[in-house]
Amino acid sequence: MVTTTYHKAGSVLDHSLESLIHRLRGLCDNMEPETFLDHEMVFLLKGQQASPFVLRARRSMDRAGTPWHLRYLGQPEMGDKNRHALVRNCVDIATSENLTDFLMEMGFRMDHEFVAKGHLFRKGIMKIMVYKIFRILVPGNTESTEALSLSYLVELSVVAPAGQDMVSDDMRNFAEQLKPLVHLEKIDPKRLM
Repeated sequence: MVTTTYHKAGSVLDHSLESLIHRLRGLCDNMEPETFLDHEMVFLLKGQQASPFVLRARRSMDRAGTPWHLRYLGQPEMGDKNRHALVRNCVDIATSENLTDFLMEMGFRMDHEFVAKGHLFRKGIMKIMVYKIFRILVPGNTESTEALSLSYLVELSVVAPAGQDMVSDDMRNFAEQLKPLVHLEKIDPKRLM
């Protein structure tokens, strides 16, 4: 199923993490945040087009028996400049255990992999993830990692049907309540390259 993802991102230094977690517990739904430990692999398929086709394969490392998830994120929409969140199409599906072998057989190659460890909060339909990214030192060995930086990535996202632009206003209002601990912004991925 193709859906639309609205997205804002920022980061918080390690020493400010507890303050942010405390603020999120007060702002988010009245439930204990979930913790997660995920392994993500990014696969590329180069073809005739200028940029490669990118798929992300992700699996939980702390919940045995959960399926791999395969995700495709479309190009950011260039619509309304006043929209307060990055908007792109998204396809997310659960798959079988042999996903990585299947992708390699289809001609994809693994570009990079990492481990993400953190907390997941919910506020209505909004999902707030606060996590640290770990570099995998030996390819394929998720036990051998090191932190990529001295900060945590903070992502605010909503998956909704296309055209629900009021969602980005709700996201902006929520993000305002997290200042000055973290400044969540609409980040254009093309600016990062």
